[in-house]
Amino acid sequence: MRQTCLVLLCAGSLLLVGLPAWALEFTADQVTKIDGRTHKANIYYRDTMWRIEHQSMGPVNVSIVRKDKQVVWLLLSRMKHFKTMPYGPEQDLRVSEKLDGEVSRQEIGTEVREGHPTILYEVTTKQGEQVEAYYQWVATDIHFPMKLARKDGSWIVEYQHVKLRSV
Repeated sequence: MRQTCLVLLCAGSLLLVGLPAWALEFTADQVTKIDGRTHKANIYYRDTMWRIEHQSMGPVNVSIVRKDKQVVWLLLSRMKHFKTMPYGPEQDLRVSEKLDGEVSRQEIGTEVREGHPTILYEVTTKQGEQVEAYYQWVATDIHFPMKLARKDGSWIVEYQHVKLRSV
């Protein structure tokens, strides 16, 4: 009996080794401003998959992204149609504290956003030869980027009503 319990305990431990140490699951309202135009959407996110319910009157009502399966479905409900596309890294939501290609990060100040204390950073990224500068507001209580803006102001994404869930 002891050997059976020990074997089951070891097997269970090995299964847990393959799991990620920390997973992100949340819902939020996303407000994106690009060149003066505002787009609103509801986000339902879990690690490598997320759903975006667009609030604009465009043809796409819902986008479902499965990074793990390398596929994106665009639901065009008004036309009773859907479109399947291959996943690309440009479809990633920037919801980690560290940005891809980050080369420098400087703390600028603090601010409260949506009731969360945040630290404002100036972040520089480099993708190939292209260098971009951003401002990023990271909530210190939930370790989540509440807002990200290009330094020139041409592009801003902000998350409101963020509700984290344990996975």
